[in-house]
Amino acid sequence: MSSIKEIKKSIRERIWRLMEERNIARFPRPVYGRIPNFVGAEKAAERIFRTSIWRKARVIKANPDSPQQPLRARALLEGKTLIMASPRLKKGFILLDPNEIPFSKRIYASTIKGAFMYGKIIPLDKIPEIDLVVTGCVAVDLKGGRLGKGGGYAELEYAILREIGVVNDNTPVVTTVHDVQIVDHIPMEEHDLTVDIIATPTRIYHITPRPRKPKGIIWDLLGEKAELEVIKELRRMKLGLHH
Repeated sequence: MSSIKEIKKSIRERIWRLMEERNIARFPRPVYGRIPNFVGAEKAAERIFRTSIWRKARVIKANPDSPQQPLRARALLEGKTLIMASPRLKKGFILLDPNEIPFSKRIYASTIKGAFMYGKIIPLDKIPEIDLVVTGCVAVDLKGGRLGKGGGYAELEYAILREIGVVNDNTPVVTTVHDVQIVDHIPMEEHDLTVDIIATPTRIYHITPRPRKPKGIIWDLLGEKAELEVIKELRRMKLGLHH
């Protein structure tokens, strides 16, 4: 039996190859090793914008990758607060307050460079409660299973937010992917993040029953990520809570 890790790796590689071969992939290319940007990303995002979950959300947490940029831009244009994870969590989380960003700069502010320019890196205890989580995926299945690019950062971002209590079981997690990124089955591990809504350029899927979400950080699995500044900050916060 191949290990879960190997199965996941082979699914990722198959999707990356398929997207390159069919020319569904978009800049930045090649998509290997990335959350792949895809033709139709804006159409997929439009389907999310039509949900009541999106309309009601005031604070949205999003991944920093290219295919979800239309969602980040729209959030700021609509006056929603955006919490963006810095790449590989090296700088923790960035808060983008639309009231502090000139309207003409909000689309630029939704890019990684723009977020560092117009946003503020904020300590964990200043992160507001989050209404909606946007995540990027390499592959998803229709039970809500997802695969990122294999770094484990989407899981870690979510787990940190769970630990500090700004997301909970009821916080919806949505993703936009190309139709070819939907696969039959993704084996899931205890720490894996799941999605509740999947939007593609052609349709939207509301996953029922809602898949189980990780409850927080599984400390033994952190490995070298334990050295991240944001994890040290979380440990300090936790210690502070118990004094």
